[in-house]
Amino acid sequence: MKMLRHLAMRLLVTAPQMLGIVAVAFFLLKLIPGDPAPMMLGPLATQESVAKLRAEMGLDQPLPVQFLAYLGRLLHGDLGRSWQTTNTVLFDLAQRLPATLELVSLSLLLAITIGVPLGLVAGRWPQGLAARAASAYQIVAGALPDFWVALVLIFFGYTVLQIAPAPIGRLDIAVLAPDAITGSYVIDALLVGDFDAMRSAAAQLVLPVLTLGLLYGVPILTMTRATVQRLNETDFIRFAMAKGLSPMRVSRHALRNALPTLLTVIGSMYGTLIGSIVLVEVVFAWGGAGQYAVSAVLNADLNAALGFVTAAAVLSLGIHLAVDLVILMLEPQ
Repeated sequence: MKMLRHLAMRLLVTAPQMLGIVAVAFFLLKLIPGDPAPMMLGPLATQESVAKLRAEMGLDQPLPVQFLAYLGRLLHGDLGRSWQTTNTVLFDLAQRLPATLELVSLSLLLAITIGVPLGLVAGRWPQGLAARAASAYQIVAGALPDFWVALVLIFFGYTVLQIAPAPIGRLDIAVLAPDAITGSYVIDALLVGDFDAMRSAAAQLVLPVLTLGLLYGVPILTMTRATVQRLNETDFIRFAMAKGLSPMRVSRHALRNALPTLLTVIGSMYGTLIGSIVLVEVVFAWGGAGQYAVSAVLNADLNAALGFVTAAAVLSLGIHLAVDLVILMLEPQ
């Protein structure tokens, strides 16, 4: 019952959060210079044709009226149509969002694999060699921009060593995409038994996942290390050490109590990564939702840009809700 009450309260808060996100995004995007009507008609369009198209699109109405009209369509599940692709925004996002989610999920998994063990060891033994290595890693990786790391990895992995494929997207040129089931090429290829596509998709994932995993392992490492160091001073850790428990068991106790904080950070990072890997997607020609959103903003494609913001907000709020429920199970008090 406590879980259900918590879920109900969070869902009540989610609705005004979504409304606020959509409202802020709508009015901020309207402040960006650019009119889609002349872009759609081309440079030879007359003033009359531009005015007619703006009236058909409702762009001649006051901003509050435009926002209410968009909100009404949104409540019916209509994200509008992109004038660049001529497809519905919902269709475009369904095609591109799985690519972004695949990249984000695997990158965050690698970041956890790097950050949690290293932070646990560095936190348990602050003066040890692992702590000094963790500090060096934090300083170096924390100061590097993601697109620069991506370019360096491409240079060494593809150009110099020739052990990585060319950064041309999610598959090699000669490989056909598998039938869409989950949206992840690796999983879909495995499900349909297309092992050539699976190998190609996995190879294309290596460099972008390595780029993001190395960089976003830093905040996970930092939080794990700080939390474990704080737990070292608690009575239950001192008692466990006084009992003569092995360092491995003491570390397991520390990690168990650090999990709520770590899950909160990881959940926040997942939502952040969805909207912040645009440059990495551009470098690797990934064709994800981030590139779609940037192109929409640059070309005054309001429906596409707002559709991405809405989808990202729904995913982020859903992830935060899931993390809250997991933390509630870990800490029932």
